[in-house]
Amino acid sequence: MSWSELQRLVEEAEADGVIRRGLRHCRSGQELLLACRRLGYAIEAADLRQARALERASRVAAAAAAAPVPRPFGAALPPTVKLPIAS
Repeated sequence: MSWSELQRLVEEAEADGVIRRGLRHCRSGQELLLACRRLGYAIEAADLRQARALERASRVAAAAAAAPVPRPFGAALPPTVKLPIAS
């Protein structure tokens, strides 16, 4: 596994617009692997799968953290505030 190579690629792509644009044109994982290898990175399909799984887990965790906490069925609602009515 070449996880360190994938990290190096990400860092260099973030810093170099030419690399970034070249990688964005890839239409499949296979094309991405070929492009990475042509650029001199020893990245394997397992590295891409692991990176996608980590990204997916990160998005799920962020969405869960941002979502409101549901009330359990039958839970009491907070008391309502009654405003005085001017007569």
